[in-house]
Amino acid sequence: MPVSARSAYVGRFAPSPSGPLHLGSLVAALASRLDALAHGGTWLVRIEDIDAPRTVAGADRVILAQLAALGMHSDRPVLYQSSRLAGYQHALDALAARVPVYPCGCTRREIAEAAPPSPITGERPYLGTCRQGLAPGRAPRAWRIRVPPGEICIDDRWLGRVCQDVAREVGDFVIRRADGLWAYQWVVVLDDIAQGITDIVRGADLLTSTARQCALYDMLGQPRPRYMHVPLVVAPDGRKLSKQNGAPPFDAGKPLEALMHAWEYLGFARFEAGGLDDFWPCATEAWARRWR
Repeated sequence: MPVSARSAYVGRFAPSPSGPLHLGSLVAALASRLDALAHGGTWLVRIEDIDAPRTVAGADRVILAQLAALGMHSDRPVLYQSSRLAGYQHALDALAARVPVYPCGCTRREIAEAAPPSPITGERPYLGTCRQGLAPGRAPRAWRIRVPPGEICIDDRWLGRVCQDVAREVGDFVIRRADGLWAYQWVVVLDDIAQGITDIVRGADLLTSTARQCALYDMLGQPRPRYMHVPLVVAPDGRKLSKQNGAPPFDAGKPLEALMHAWEYLGFARFEAGGLDDFWPCATEAWARRWR
């Protein structure tokens, strides 16, 4: 489909405010921004601050300043997940009336002892212990959603066709955690629906979450977005760059060099650019040629 034919494109970059952006997160941000520009679409920034224990005070301002230094600005006001708590509960109440959502009293240790990790997701699948109700004397800890059997497939724009049997490899997954916080899988889908997101471009580390999110779209009666999962930036020891692994922030004082570094990680050749005003149109044109 020609790039110009999809004027309704809405993409997003959704970092968690647990620290400054590093090269790995910059690669994802750059890919999502370029894809939106190449489609003549809208690009949004959302701060995913739903996990309060991992939120670092002031990190959101640092992230937005880093993006601004690169010439990356949200086309609409930045959305914070912490402002949408009532909406998450309302959606759960509505879903529970149509789809089996149930309380679970299992501990992490009990789940870990019940099944080995899935070779696909690396997670221990939940075997449905509480599907038929809590055992006597057990108190509810989390809320889970019953997953229908069968494979869920997507045609990823970078990776091709990817399938996952969520019921077998993940099981009924949590939408509200034992600590009372909303689970990532739940809120990210509700936010994307609320913001009208049509295309999600993000790192390949989130690929194993995509089938769960597609299951939620289907249960909510909403169209799935298109997906593109771009390669991860890894450290010399083979681990992905992450804030948890102590990845340093990229140098926002040298914005063109930072963008070029991320551009090369996406598989493109470095080109001559005198500044950001040169980089963005040239990079957008090259991205459009590859992903038209």
